[in-house]
Amino acid sequence: MSKLKNYISAAAAGVMSVALAMPAAAAPVKFDFWFGLSGDLERVVQTLCKNFNDSQKDYEVSCVSQGNYDAALQNTIAAFRAGKQPAIVQVYDAGTATMMLSGAYYPAGKLMSENGYKIDWNDYFPGIARYYATSKGELLSFPFNSSTALLYWNKDSFAKIGKTAAPKTWEEAAEDMKALKGAGYDCPMAINISGNESWQLMEQFSAIHNQPIATKNNGYDGLDARLEVNKTKFVKYVTDLKSWYDQGLIKIKSKDLGQDMVQAFAAGDCQMIMTSVGDHGTVGKTQKAGMNWDVAELPVYAGTERKNSLVGGASLWVLSGKSADEYKGAAAFLNFIHDPKTALFWSTNTGYIPVTNSGFEFMKSSGFYDKAPYKGREVAIASLTASEPTQITRGIRLGNFTQIRAEFGNQMQAIFANKVSVQEGIDNLAKNGNAVLERFEATYKGKQLP
Repeated sequence: MSKLKNYISAAAAGVMSVALAMPAAAAPVKFDFWFGLSGDLERVVQTLCKNFNDSQKDYEVSCVSQGNYDAALQNTIAAFRAGKQPAIVQVYDAGTATMMLSGAYYPAGKLMSENGYKIDWNDYFPGIARYYATSKGELLSFPFNSSTALLYWNKDSFAKIGKTAAPKTWEEAAEDMKALKGAGYDCPMAINISGNESWQLMEQFSAIHNQPIATKNNGYDGLDARLEVNKTKFVKYVTDLKSWYDQGLIKIKSKDLGQDMVQAFAAGDCQMIMTSVGDHGTVGKTQKAGMNWDVAELPVYAGTERKNSLVGGASLWVLSGKSADEYKGAAAFLNFIHDPKTALFWSTNTGYIPVTNSGFEFMKSSGFYDKAPYKGREVAIASLTASEPTQITRGIRLGNFTQIRAEFGNQMQAIFANKVSVQEGIDNLAKNGNAVLERFEATYKGKQLP
């Protein structure tokens, strides 16, 4: 027994001496990711980050919400000036021009290739990639949370007027609204006219009708771009919206008025709305019991050759000024996000759509779109891929675009309150918006968009 004890003691001592001789495991390289989502979406991002950290031991990402998109961009600018910027930041679509002109980034393609990752950039849906790409088509950032606008329609109320499909044209939509009103529905369609709705009402309409928002191919070809929505079909569209509003066919719904349009649709109070595919899950969770509804592509005017709709959301930028190890971690994290399995997790838990064809095909093969609550979201992909992006429908590359969106809200409210005519209001939008663009051009005098 004593020999056995001596053997065990000797063996233990040997193991200990080997353990002491071995180097300690290297601590993971830490890097920061700042983003602008909050609430439920923030929790999903935190889970995504945890999944990445748990998937390997070399890197550890710390993900910090900045509360909203504007704060994420402004806080990053301030942090960069102080030399305390994160490695990765989520920047919303309207901030793309600012980021490109800043020069404070590590181009996505260069980052991935220099760290040993082969990304098929052609795998990204063109309608998504072109929004964040240079005028030559190079992606400088990674498309992340993406959506587009759809028409939500109540199948039960449409059945009451003998319809089994959503309207494909605005002429048909007008007749449907009149029929719904005649059938006793007080709110055939709900809209909002705040600055936030520029994306649905002005930007998406212009894209699918191949109408410019601004000169210079919506700003892609120069900082001297100027708004020209006061000279396009958008004027007719706003004229029609105002006419339908005056006839009681359209109601304005917003949180300020006690019920936003998504709530109004989910409750069965309004029969059609135009909103993001990202609201698909909210409607499904909050809808009136037993209500049958669906989504469709946005209507176009008769005779229009439909083009792709625009992507909304944000992309992920890698910032300059970080260490080589942090860039290795950032590349590993972005490669993880690019994985189709991550796309399935992301879309399942957020309502956002996949940004790559491989992600979309993986989700289809997994049966994601086959049944509720996800059935219908594939319509967003059809809308984004309705055509190869044109010089106009690839996106909007205008500086300080959030200010222009706010001006859109100001003028739409003036139009609907009968303070100005439709043409006068949109002329004011162009005039005031162009003043914003002139200031932006002066700020970056001598610089060119990539």
